[in-house]
Amino acid sequence: MKKSKIIALSSCSLPVVLAAVFFIFTGVRRADFNKLTSAEPVVFEKNKNDELLKPLPYTLPDLGIQIGAEAAILIDVSNGCVIWEKNADQVIPPASMTKLFAMYVVEQEVAAGRLNYSDIIPLPPECWACNMPPHSSLMFLGKGQIVTLEELLLGLSICSGNDAAYALAYAVCGSMEEFVNRMNEVAWNKGLTHTHFVESSGYSEQNTTTAREMAAFCRLYILEHPDSLRRFHSLPSFTYPKEKNMAPGDHYGPQDWTNGLPEHITMGITQENTNPLLGKLAGCDGLKTGYIDESGYNLALTVEREGTRFLSVTMKGQGRNAREGQAGRVTDGTAIMETAFGTFRDYLLDDIADSYFIKVYGSKTKALNLVTAFDEKTICVPFITGSSLAENLSNVKVTVTMPDYLQGQINAGSEYGKIEITLGNYLLETIPLVADRSTEEAGWITKLADAIIR
Repeated sequence: MKKSKIIALSSCSLPVVLAAVFFIFTGVRRADFNKLTSAEPVVFEKNKNDELLKPLPYTLPDLGIQIGAEAAILIDVSNGCVIWEKNADQVIPPASMTKLFAMYVVEQEVAAGRLNYSDIIPLPPECWACNMPPHSSLMFLGKGQIVTLEELLLGLSICSGNDAAYALAYAVCGSMEEFVNRMNEVAWNKGLTHTHFVESSGYSEQNTTTAREMAAFCRLYILEHPDSLRRFHSLPSFTYPKEKNMAPGDHYGPQDWTNGLPEHITMGITQENTNPLLGKLAGCDGLKTGYIDESGYNLALTVEREGTRFLSVTMKGQGRNAREGQAGRVTDGTAIMETAFGTFRDYLLDDIADSYFIKVYGSKTKALNLVTAFDEKTICVPFITGSSLAENLSNVKVTVTMPDYLQGQINAGSEYGKIEITLGNYLLETIPLVADRSTEEAGWITKLADAIIR
């Protein structure tokens, strides 16, 4: 009679065998780590990094910018980094830079489909040029004119028309009070605590802001409505009214204004863009001037060259008259922007992945992704190495540091790696890599199986 062979298992070998059996029957293989399953939903939302402005993540020597304006700031539009500032938190009336908030509210209405650029806008008496305060900037709206929303925005951006500001307020909200509430809501929602408006044209000295807060808003405006620069702010001139704008029964042609502006305006007036740097400073395509006695000569200026866009705001610019004030805007704006483009360029982080796959051992979840904690698309790179800006950019180094694997319980949003961007001895930016989901620690059998295959 043939005897059966009996194999005795020691107590220490039993868990190993069980783990091996578990490994075989659960199919835990490298191929299973190729992608995450739909049963493991992402539970971590990236930090939206919605701060409009932030400090440069590194320190440089003073840029040596000398300007006449009392308050100023320079930012990188792509990432919101503040590159340079001077009295940037001084509270000053924005004057006609106020109209940028008015344009933003209108552009939001267009984006939402509640208004169209081709809409014909009624003109109540409150917005006729003849009813505007003395010495107002005007696009010359008159009684009964036929004007589109787009023409009003052109009159606002190019001519800085106070009449256009009133027309838009009534068109969008039915009253100046309600429209100003909308403008103030924008400022409040974005944390612009020193920015407040009492009317939409900028004529009132009770409108307030700071260079920093105006720059933050301008960045928001450009990022959300980039086409506005091409469509409105970069155009060199605007003629209004044209013959097509005439009220029924009006005849287009010269008028006698010796007794002041009439209700019916039938004479076309061509006005140059109030921004004196358009056509003079390479890459300039916006944004808006402002002047009242209490504010001095203000300018929100933006320039784009080779994919890098900077924005500056100068306030309380000096000048005894408009000619001197415009000259100061040109001098200050040029000094700021030429220094910016001579010192910095944007480096596009297109070689950084959004996520990095990593195995997890001793966990009920077999793998997860390490993701960048916030979406950084560009780095503002200073010119500190090489013999040219191009060579300087080529010396930027991106280093990804992360473990070979994770183990046990993992918390979504916790940091488990990092990406460092360096240039020479400068650490330009550190982007944390965080877990995109939480995991639970596995039981002892899974831990043993993972110990074998790890």
